[in-house]
Amino acid sequence: MKRVLIILGIAVVAILAVLGFLLTGGGAKLDVAQVQGRFPKILDPDQRIFPVINVAKRVGWAEGATPVPAPGLKVAAFAKGLDHPRWLYVLPNGDVLVAETNKPDSYGDGGGARGFFQSLFMKRGGAKVPSANRITLLRDADGDGVAELKTPFLTGLWGPFGMALVGDQLYVANTDALLRFPYKTGDTKITAKGVKVIDLPGAPLNHHWTKNILAAPDGKSIYVAIGSNSNVGENGLDVEKERARIWQVDLASGRRNVFAYGLRNPVGLAFEPHSGMLWTAVNERDELGSDIVPDYITSVQFGGFYGWPWYYWGGFPDPRPEPNEQIAQYVIRPDYAMGPHTASLGLTFATGAKLGPKYASGAFVGQHGSWNRKPPSGYKVVFVPFDAQGFPVKDAKPSDVLSGFLNKDGEAQGRPVGVVIDKAGALLVADDAGDVIWRVTGK
Repeated sequence: MKRVLIILGIAVVAILAVLGFLLTGGGAKLDVAQVQGRFPKILDPDQRIFPVINVAKRVGWAEGATPVPAPGLKVAAFAKGLDHPRWLYVLPNGDVLVAETNKPDSYGDGGGARGFFQSLFMKRGGAKVPSANRITLLRDADGDGVAELKTPFLTGLWGPFGMALVGDQLYVANTDALLRFPYKTGDTKITAKGVKVIDLPGAPLNHHWTKNILAAPDGKSIYVAIGSNSNVGENGLDVEKERARIWQVDLASGRRNVFAYGLRNPVGLAFEPHSGMLWTAVNERDELGSDIVPDYITSVQFGGFYGWPWYYWGGFPDPRPEPNEQIAQYVIRPDYAMGPHTASLGLTFATGAKLGPKYASGAFVGQHGSWNRKPPSGYKVVFVPFDAQGFPVKDAKPSDVLSGFLNKDGEAQGRPVGVVIDKAGALLVADDAGDVIWRVTGK
C-alpha cells in the first residue's frame, strides 16, 4: 500500500507540474541576443511555482546528417561511435584524447520530488546514461581529417573529465580526485595505476560533477574548476564547502588555494593569448525565468568573488537565498554574457586556428543547450571576437560556427560540449548526444 501511495503521489506531482507549465507559460520576452555581449539586458526575476521546463529529446544523427557550419566553413566527423564524449585534449604529437564520461550512478541530485524530476529530464535529454569512465585516444596518422585509430587509453576511471599534460605526467580529473599518470610521446595506452595528487569535492552529493583542469604556463600548478552542489544553495551551504570556485593546486606539494569563488558552475578553462589571463565559461542559475540569468565567459581575477549564490551579473540580488548584503560590494561583474540558459561549457581560444581571418582572434564556446528556456537556447558552437587587449570586442555578439543540433521538431540530434584546436588548425567539437567528434575546417 505504501508503494502504491508513493507512486500515486509522484503521478499527482507530475500532473500538477505539467499543468503548471502549460497554464503559467513562462516564455521568453527577449531574444537571446539581447542577453548577450558585454552589456546584456537583465530583466526582473520571473519566479513561478513550476519553473519553465523545455527539454529537447535526444534522437541522435540520421545517417549522413551533420551540423550546419557557418559560411566559409565545412564540417565532417572526425570520429564516430563514441560513448557520451564530453571533453577533449590535444597532445603535442597531435593525438586527441576524449573523455567518454557521465555522472557516476552513486551520486544523487538531492532526492525528493525535485531530484526525481531532474533525473527524469536528464534522461530525456540524453544525460542519464551509464558512464564509460574512460579516456579514448584518437589518431589521424595520415592527416585526412578522420581518426583511423580509436583505442582505450585510460580505463577504470571515475567520472573523468579534465586532462592536462605537464612534462611527462598526464593529469586527469576524476569527479572526486586529481590523478597523475606517466606518459611518453606516442603512447596509445597507459596501464600504470594513477597517483592521487589531491582529493576533489565529491560524495555524498555531487550535483555539478565535472571537474575540469588547466595547467599553468610554467607547469608548476594546475587550476581546477569545481561547480556548486545545487542550483542556488537550496541544499544548504554546508554541502557547498570548497565548491563553486576555482582551485589552484601546487603540483610539487599538493597544496591548493582558492583562486576565485562565487562561480556557480565553472567548466571551460583557457588562457587568453594576448593578456595571458585565465578565462572560464560559467553556467549560471536557473528557475528565474526564460530571460535570466545569462551564462558567461569571464577573465578570472585572483581572489575574485563572482556573486553565487547571493548575486548575479555583478550585483543583481537573487531573491531565494538568505540575504548577504555585506558581501555585495565585493561582487565582480563578468566580462561577457553568453545568453540565458545556453549551458556554455566548452572554451578555447583561436590560437593556432586556420579557419580564416574572421576567426583569427577570439574564443570558441560550446553551448550544450537549455532545459528550462522557452524557446530553447544554445545547442550550437559560437565564436566571440576579442580585441588586441585580450577582451571581447565592445559591441560584438557571438556568431554561429556550428548550428543545426536541434531538428525541425526541436529534438536534439546532438549537443556540443568540449572544443579544442587540433594540431592542423581545425576546430574539434565533442558531441555527447550524437556520440561524435566533429571537425570544422575552412573551405
